[in-house]
Amino acid sequence: MIIQTKTALSLGTAAFIGVAATTGAVAQDTPGAGTTIIMAQPTWDTGWFHTEIYVQLLEELGYNLGNTMTLDNPIFYQSVGYGDVTMWVDGWFPLHNTYRDSFEGSAEIVGAVATGGALEGYLVDKASADKFGIKTLDDFKRDEVKEAFDRNGDGKADLVACPPGWGCEINIEHHLDAYGLRDHINPIKAGYSASMADAVASYGAGESILFYTWTPNWTVNELVPGKDVVWIEVPRVDLPEALMGMADSATMAGVEGCVSDPCTLGFPASDIVPVVNTAFLNDNPAVRALLEQASIPLTAVFAQNAAMNAGDNDIQAQAAAWIKDNRATVDGWLEAARAAAQ
Repeated sequence: MIIQTKTALSLGTAAFIGVAATTGAVAQDTPGAGTTIIMAQPTWDTGWFHTEIYVQLLEELGYNLGNTMTLDNPIFYQSVGYGDVTMWVDGWFPLHNTYRDSFEGSAEIVGAVATGGALEGYLVDKASADKFGIKTLDDFKRDEVKEAFDRNGDGKADLVACPPGWGCEINIEHHLDAYGLRDHINPIKAGYSASMADAVASYGAGESILFYTWTPNWTVNELVPGKDVVWIEVPRVDLPEALMGMADSATMAGVEGCVSDPCTLGFPASDIVPVVNTAFLNDNPAVRALLEQASIPLTAVFAQNAAMNAGDNDIQAQAAAWIKDNRATVDGWLEAARAAAQ
């Protein structure tokens, strides 16, 4: 009887050790198990693809992510500072420097989705640029230019601009005052995608168009710089006070399709970066490690944006396909994240 008891005890101990080892392995694979992340994404849909990639990577680490919240910039930066939202991967800096006071000290930038590849500026259809000799925004003070780009009959050139609350709206509004363009250019601030779709249709009908855009964005796939449109310059670099320290990066060499080289776009080149609540990061070193490792090639974002504009809106499937195609690289990021959690 004593032997049987010892045997049973030994078997029970072995079973317990086996369960504990298995549980430990699972915990190491999914350090985020039991933890919820409230992910946000911006109102511009060109950022949703890489957001979904990060969502799926975090889910592989065991984190629980519900529906991603779509927020305007000011609301996100306030919310991540308060901890009401955990993070997003769509910070544009230095463009979003104007929001730093909303989150510094309670949230932080970690890693980069893409470094220095986010360009911004103004474009004109190439035919009109050639016909009227348009080189800078100052050319829109000329009556014949304004008339050609006036689509609503108010005597001003129509510019597809940015909706209220976007970082680019602040810069565009600053430019209109700095360059004395209020009486010459009418900024259209309706939904960007709808406004650009209308501009593309107008271009197809042979009309003159002026628009703001950024990269990565489907617009530069639909209207190719150097072929269909050209980047034009600002008269001089003049930025909001919070961005003037980045004035040198508002002029860039090698911008394909610009009227000059180097090209004075008037917007500093931005990094696309994650912004995350600091308290959450301190409790979740796996997330910090993942964000420090991961990045998404702009070519992949360009390709997805073009597909989305053509009608393929299954972003979850697109993100899953990208992860599958880059499995070895992704696994390296996840291994680093799991190691950081141990």
